[in-house]
Amino acid sequence: MQHFRERLKTVFPVSLNDAITTTNLLFCGMVLCMMFERGGVSDRCAPMVFVLVVFLTSRMTEGYLWGLSASIFSVIIVDYAFTEPFYTFDFMTAGYPVTFITMFAVSILTSTVTSRFKNDERLLRETEKERTRANLLRAVSHDLRTPLTAISGAITTVLEQDSLSREQETALLQNAAEESQWLIRMVENLLTVTRVDPEGDALKTSPEAAEEILAGAAGKFRSRYPGYTVRVSAPEELIFISVDATLIEQVLLNLLENAALHGETATEIALSVEAEKKNACIRVEDNGKGLLPEAIPTLFDGIRKRIETEESDHRRHMGLGLSVCRTIVEAHGGSISAQNRPEGGACFTILLPLYREEEP
Repeated sequence: MQHFRERLKTVFPVSLNDAITTTNLLFCGMVLCMMFERGGVSDRCAPMVFVLVVFLTSRMTEGYLWGLSASIFSVIIVDYAFTEPFYTFDFMTAGYPVTFITMFAVSILTSTVTSRFKNDERLLRETEKERTRANLLRAVSHDLRTPLTAISGAITTVLEQDSLSREQETALLQNAAEESQWLIRMVENLLTVTRVDPEGDALKTSPEAAEEILAGAAGKFRSRYPGYTVRVSAPEELIFISVDATLIEQVLLNLLENAALHGETATEIALSVEAEKKNACIRVEDNGKGLLPEAIPTLFDGIRKRIETEESDHRRHMGLGLSVCRTIVEAHGGSISAQNRPEGGACFTILLPLYREEEP
């Protein structure tokens, strides 16, 4: 019985928004028919107008309830107001059964197709979520194991080897400290992901000046990596974006750290923002060695093809941070991409919708 009730709610959902949509469409249909009535053709055009109303209602609402309701009301309205004799009910008028059946058929068919389409969209979104979750788990499984092994090995060596010099012990402990700091930043990224709803519904956004977010990220990066020069540039006119400032700052911090960790020859990093049509365009550019061309297509997927060389441990820092960046940016309705600069180095580009005062 419970299953039947749940199924009934799915097929015939009651929604205030759908009720308003249905009412508005029926009202627009009546206004349009009144305009045709002035031209003396309402009796011929009214059925077609309300067939369109039924179609749009079925397409724009959930389930079957509102499409079928629109069908019933449309037949009544056409018979009463737009078919001779006017303002009387005469359900035996020639053509009435055909009109009634046509509207019901349009409603049922459109609702069925729409329901299947929305269900397919929902399944596609769920599949994409599962794929993203699996990619993140694969990234985490490797990236947690590697630094933990290094930390454990360093501490075990210091505790068990009595013959180590003071300098050797300091070097091992320094390496363990660096690995633990990276683990802390990785956990920060994982906690950030838990705050993000892929649909963007759970984000607490507010109008923020993009320049202030860039300056905040640059300040935190300078404190962690004092050996790099970071330049922040922005136009004189403030650029406002509707975002969760903490999350976007985390994105920029991840990109800055990637430039420092993987640029190798990078000494300068540039942060810039400018308005491009309806978007704020934020760029993070460095003067390092650039990106491997074959890695760019999957750079934000959380999957890295590891090359078993001396650099493989160092390159573990990539992947998860960039996957987090994409998740956050897309949750804000934006996009992120990467390419190599012609003059050398990498460039990451983020597009975020500009804040509009008329936005709710």
